[in-house]
Amino acid sequence: MDIKSLVRKNIKNLKPYASAREEFSGRADIFLDANENPYGLDLNRYPDPMQRKLKEKISKIKAVPAKNIFLGNGSDEVIDLLIRIFCEPRKDEIILLPPTYGMYKVCADIANVGKKEVLLTPDFQPEVEAVLGVAGRNSKILFLCSPNNPTGNNFEFGKMVQLIENFPGMVVVDEAYIDFSTQKSAITLLLEYPNLVVMQTFSKAWGLAGLRLGMAFSSKEVVGFLNSVKPPYNINFLTQKTAEKILNEKQRVQENIQKILFQRRRLEGELRELKFVKKIHPSDANFLLVKVERADDLHQFLVERKIIVRNRSRVPLCEDCLRITVGTEEENERLLQELQLYQEKFIQ
Repeated sequence: MDIKSLVRKNIKNLKPYASAREEFSGRADIFLDANENPYGLDLNRYPDPMQRKLKEKISKIKAVPAKNIFLGNGSDEVIDLLIRIFCEPRKDEIILLPPTYGMYKVCADIANVGKKEVLLTPDFQPEVEAVLGVAGRNSKILFLCSPNNPTGNNFEFGKMVQLIENFPGMVVVDEAYIDFSTQKSAITLLLEYPNLVVMQTFSKAWGLAGLRLGMAFSSKEVVGFLNSVKPPYNINFLTQKTAEKILNEKQRVQENIQKILFQRRRLEGELRELKFVKKIHPSDANFLLVKVERADDLHQFLVERKIIVRNRSRVPLCEDCLRITVGTEEENERLLQELQLYQEKFIQ
């Protein structure tokens, strides 16, 4: 696939802004090129606009060359940039598979880009033929969230490969929750498919949601367009240094992942014993989608007890469902106590 044929003409012709730190990125004794304040507490200098040290560390962990890595101010920035690069406003469209992550639609609406939606199957899998059947010449991006939010399940890997191979535009696989899953990452497909972008994040398994740092892995060509369109210093100094530090603590992060998975299994087992729980959907993420009786009433009951879960009842295919994030052992114990109290008070 010729990726350039999918890119908007004005983006292909864009001359990116060149910051002072891009023109010179080596070592020097005196920097007088960027109009920085010479007095400061280590934050008076602009950060590396290409995040080279951080990408080198990510490259070793993910086994992806640094030239194939893009870093965004959260994955939301990556989504926004991809839509701006590939979708012409009032002409092109993206394809979504609800229920799914809401920011794909929001970013398209902001960019005045069209949307086509193809519901997942009742077991939350893509309907491959249906998706390809609605794709047309102006369908530029297909978003696949796997493990999916809010359902928690992996998409079947073979179905994703079918879609990547046959979709006429870019395919973005959002793997925000991949570290909690046993399924292999779509990163393994990058060399075969130039139209593939894989997104991951520091927000979930790495425990840095407050930092706002997203990763995108793709061909050198796609990464080049992302770098051309992004703001020059989109990843600040403190974010880069904090992420570099956490990457040195991979063992601790893995231990926390195992704690979360243990608590997920425990939470699932305890929830099954409650009379008002109708179904717990299989999860490959750090949360459970739980179908209950009178979801609105239960949600309000928990809010009044200062326990906040996500009410997904009005999302397609998720009627009467609450999305419950796996907390610490103490948080999960408190949740289960309150759910037992709810059952004793309101369930016959």
